[in-house]
Amino acid sequence: MDWIEAAKIPVGKWAGLAVNWLTDHGSWFFDGLANIVNALIDAILWALQTPPAWVIILLFAALAWFLQRSWTVVVFVLLGFLYILNQGYWEETTETLTLVLSAVIVCMGIGVPVGIAAAHRPRLYSAMRPVLDLMQTLPTFVYLIPAIVFFGIGMVPGLIATAIFVIPAPIRLTHLGITTTPKELKEAGLAFGATPGQLLRKVELPWAMPQIMAGLTQTIMLSLSMVVIAALVGADGLGVPVVRALNTVNTALGFEAGLVIVVVAIILDRVFRREG
Repeated sequence: MDWIEAAKIPVGKWAGLAVNWLTDHGSWFFDGLANIVNALIDAILWALQTPPAWVIILLFAALAWFLQRSWTVVVFVLLGFLYILNQGYWEETTETLTLVLSAVIVCMGIGVPVGIAAAHRPRLYSAMRPVLDLMQTLPTFVYLIPAIVFFGIGMVPGLIATAIFVIPAPIRLTHLGITTTPKELKEAGLAFGATPGQLLRKVELPWAMPQIMAGLTQTIMLSLSMVVIAALVGADGLGVPVVRALNTVNTALGFEAGLVIVVVAIILDRVFRREG
């Protein structure tokens, strides 16, 4: 079977040439994008780190009550953040929340409109499907390499890599919600003279809202799962002590930081979860 290997398709070479071409001719675009993303990250980080920790904790508790109307969830949020303070990981936690919130803004801001467009254009979704599959199944470390080449080291490549991995979730779930709107509801809206825009706002989006909220929850959880990987390209947050523990084989530090990540994940899940 040597002849098969002799006719090897140079996928890696083509990818390298594409990255080199983009680096040479698209630096203006990547620099501009990096500036925008940096501004977003800096703004969220400032909002989370400038006030005292107890102010942010109370805001999260208030958000938990507003979304869930459950004192159990509120108490859990308070206890969870107090545990994080007790362990001395408040700064790292705010940096991780910055990465997660930035990913939510980027992924939901792009994913929901793209999902709506794909739901109304079946051919577009058919063309997008293999790309979405590739984005979710390609090992994350593979596209960390061009992210470093284009954006350097820091929070920006971590956010870009996170967004590439996460964005298929809101696209798919928004598409699912819009396409499963009952035909009878659409016909009723058209019978009352609704325009396509009114049909979207008053019929399709309300029906799809549970799926869109599920996309939001998936975005948050998948973004949090990227914390450690993002730390490998210089992103700050709770992934840094985990990577440090891995490099030094420090079991105590690894479990300590890992448990804080678990607490943050559970807090966000309880706050933003939508039952039914």
